[in-house]
Amino acid sequence: MGIGKSKIDACPLCLSGSKSHSVDTSRGHHESESKKPEAVSSCDVMHHGSPTVVGQEEAVAGEEMPQEEVEEVFLKFVILHADNDTGEALRVQHLLQNDFGIKPGIIFAEMPCGRQHLQNLDDAVNGSAWTILLLTENFLRDTWCNFQFYTSLMNSVNRQHKYNSVIPMRPLNNPLPRERTPFVLQTISALEEESCGFSTQVKRIFQESVYKTQQTIWKETRNMAQRQFVA
Repeated sequence: MGIGKSKIDACPLCLSGSKSHSVDTSRGHHESESKKPEAVSSCDVMHHGSPTVVGQEEAVAGEEMPQEEVEEVFLKFVILHADNDTGEALRVQHLLQNDFGIKPGIIFAEMPCGRQHLQNLDDAVNGSAWTILLLTENFLRDTWCNFQFYTSLMNSVNRQHKYNSVIPMRPLNNPLPRERTPFVLQTISALEEESCGFSTQVKRIFQESVYKTQQTIWKETRNMAQRQFVA
C-alpha cells in the first residue's frame, strides 16, 4: 500500500519562545496574577483542533487533565485490496454494511497513516473476525497484495480461532479470473458477487456466533498482554 509517513513540523510559535501578554480591558480593576487563566498554546490548537475550555478551579499550574480513553472496537471484517482498487473496496464495504448489516468493517486504505505497513496489516487482520481479499486484475500486479494474502493465510493456519477467516472475493468490477488466481487461493471457496447465490454465501460465512467467539478471544488476549506489561 502506498501510505506515506507523515512528517509533523515543530510549531514556529512554540520555537520562538515568545510569551503572551495579558491585556487589561477594565479601568481601575486588576486581576491578581493567581487568578489569570492559563494561556492556550497555538500549537495545541493546530495539533488537536479547537482548545478545551478549562475552569479556573481546574487550571492549576502543573496539573494534567485526564485524557478520555478511546475504546478499541473488534471489527467484523477488513478488506485487503490493491492500491488502484480503493474505490471498489469502499463499494464492497458499503454493500456488506448497508445491505447485509455486517458492521463495523474497514478497508486497508483507511488504516492509520504514518505507521509501518506491517503494523497496520497485523492490527487489521488480528483486530477483525474476517479478512476479505479483493481479487481483481490489479491484485496480481501489486506485490504488497501477494504478501498480504500469504500473511493472512499463515495467520489463519497458526491460530485456531482464525480458521476459515480468510475470504477471497471476486467483485463485480474487474474480477480476477479463476484460472489466473494463485493456486493457494483456489483451494478456498471464494465469494462471487455476480453469482446468484451471493447473498446465501454471505449469510453462511459471516455468522454472529463466529464473530462473538473471536471477539472474546481478542479481548482476553489484549487483557493478558496489558497485565503482563504492567507487571
